[in-house]
Amino acid sequence: MSTDFQRGGQSSAGTPVMEPPPDTTRSIPPSSAETAYPVPKPPEVDPHLLVTLLQLESQARAAQTVKELCFLLANETRRLVSFRQACVFSFGAHLGTTCQVEVVSSVAVVDRKSPMVQWIEDVVKGLREQEALHAPCHLNVEQCPKNLQADWRRFAFPHVLWCPIIWGNQQVMGGVWLARERPWQDSEIQLIRRFAETVAHAWNALGKTKTSVKHWTVSKRWLWIGLAFFLGVMCLPVHLSTLAPVEVVARDPVVVTAPLDGVIADVIVQPNTVVQEGDILFRYEDTKFRTDYDVAEKNLAVGFMEYRKMTQGAFFDEETGAGMPVQASEVRLKEAERDYAWEVLQQVDVKATRQGVALFGDKSDWVGKPVVIGERIMEVANLQEYELRIDLPVEDAIVLRDGAEVEVFLNADPLTAIPARLTHASYHAEVLPTSELAYRVKAEITDRPEIMRIGWQGTAKIYGDRVTLFFYLFRRPLSVFRQTIGW
Repeated sequence: MSTDFQRGGQSSAGTPVMEPPPDTTRSIPPSSAETAYPVPKPPEVDPHLLVTLLQLESQARAAQTVKELCFLLANETRRLVSFRQACVFSFGAHLGTTCQVEVVSSVAVVDRKSPMVQWIEDVVKGLREQEALHAPCHLNVEQCPKNLQADWRRFAFPHVLWCPIIWGNQQVMGGVWLARERPWQDSEIQLIRRFAETVAHAWNALGKTKTSVKHWTVSKRWLWIGLAFFLGVMCLPVHLSTLAPVEVVARDPVVVTAPLDGVIADVIVQPNTVVQEGDILFRYEDTKFRTDYDVAEKNLAVGFMEYRKMTQGAFFDEETGAGMPVQASEVRLKEAERDYAWEVLQQVDVKATRQGVALFGDKSDWVGKPVVIGERIMEVANLQEYELRIDLPVEDAIVLRDGAEVEVFLNADPLTAIPARLTHASYHAEVLPTSELAYRVKAEITDRPEIMRIGWQGTAKIYGDRVTLFFYLFRRPLSVFRQTIGW
C-alpha cells in the first residue's frame, strides 16, 4: 500500500517525508492534579516601588549617624507605604536596659514627657518582656498589657504593624512602630521588612566604635619622671573659685507697699517709667473709704448736738450737768474716728516719695486685686545706683573674704567679663523661691560698663583663697567622700 506520508519513512518517490507540525492552537485539558492544586500567581509589584526601595537603601547606607538613620526610617518610609504614625525604637542589649523612642514621624524633637510617647514606650517594653517582638507582626489591644489597654484608642490607630530591626541572627537592636486606619497588606510588610534589614546593616556599622590598641614599652625611669611631673602639677597654687547665678538689682530702692487693706482700682504709671516725687503711682477703690468718712462725720455731728443739748439742760438740772464730761469724751472719740477716716481717705492715692524708675511687672496683675497692709507692690529706684546680687548654693560655698575678686558674665554680653568685688555675704543660708538653699552675696562693679540695666542676669565667678591644683580639682569629690564615709 502506497501512501503519501509515512511516519518516520519515505514517500513512494523516494523522497523523505516530514511530519506535520503539531497544532499549537489546540487547548490541552488540565490534568486532575493541576485542577485540584492551582499554581498561585506571583504578586504584582509596582516597579516604581522597587526603584524607591533602591533609593532608600542607598540613602540608608549614606547616613552618617544613627539619629539620621532613624529619621530616614520614620519619615522616608512613606514613599514605600502609607501610614499615619511611625515611631523608631532603640533597644539595649538586655531586657532591663533602655527601650525608648528615638524618632517620631513628622516631629523634629521627641518630647519625652508626652503622654503618647510614654504610653507607646510602656507598651513596647511590655511586649518585649513577653518576647513578642522578634518578627514582623500585627499588634492589637488584646496583646497590649492589661494596665495599658484602656488608652489604646486614645493613643494608637486600629491597625499597628511592628517590624524589628535585627542584624543577622543577633539580638533585636530596635524596631519601627507603624500605625494607620486600614489593614496592612503582605506586599507592604515585605517592603518594610526589606528596608528594615538594610537599616539594621547600616545601624550596626554606625554603632561600632573603632578602637586601635598600641603597645608601648616604657621604662621605669620614664614612669617615675611622669609621676613626679604629675605630682608637681598637682601642687601648683591656683585660686579657688566657684560659680553662682547673679542678677543686677537696684541699690537701696524705695519699696512701695500697700498702706491700706483694699482693692487696687488702677495703676497710674507704666512699668519701668521715670516718676517724680509726688506723682501718683496707683489708686485704691475708694467707695468704702468715702462711706466710712461720711458715717464718721455724721456720727460726730450727732454727738456734738447731744453735747450742746446736755450743756443747755445743765442750767436747769444738776443731774444733767453731771453727764457732761462723759458726753464730751464721746464727742472727742467720734472726732478721732472722723479724723482717722479722713486720713485713710487721703491715702487712696499712693504717691512716689522720691524720683526714680518704677519697677514692677504688668499693670493687669494688680488692677482689681485685693491687697493687705505691707504687701509689696513695686520699687522706685535710681538706674545709676545698682549692685550685684549673687545666690551662692550651699554645696558650692567656699570661704569668702570681704573685697574678694568677682568676675561677672551677663547673658546679654557673655563674652565680656565685668570686674567686681565682694561687699557682703550672709552668714545664714536662705531658701530661695526655687526651693534651693543658698547664701546671699552682694558685690559692686569696680569698672562700670557703658550699658548696664537693672534686671540683667548671668553667672558670677567668685575667687577665694589660693589652694593646690589637686584640691581645686577634687574638692567636690572629697566633700562627697567625707559626707558618705565620715572619715
